[in-house]
Amino acid sequence: MKQVHLLAAAEEEMNASAQYYENQLTGLGYRFLTEIERTIDATRAYPDSGSIMHPNIRRKLLRHFPFALLYRNTPEKIIILAVMHQHRKPDYWRTRTD
Repeated sequence: MKQVHLLAAAEEEMNASAQYYENQLTGLGYRFLTEIERTIDATRAYPDSGSIMHPNIRRKLLRHFPFALLYRNTPEKIIILAVMHQHRKPDYWRTRTD
């Protein structure tokens, strides 16, 4: 299976969101990170399964949280561009490159 690389900005989004959820309810941040991990594993197993958002960019929705992973599937690896909240600033990630 391919390696997965999170851009620094995507990792920051993931960590900030996990911290927010953990502040809301103990253990919820951990559940969020576990769901991210599950979604990454599913993406690694089936890299073309995400819906097409933009040429060469796919979206994989998280379960139970209003987030999606936006990623690029290259021949060498899967690059996660954003851990995007589904109801905020939909196009902010477009300037991100690998």
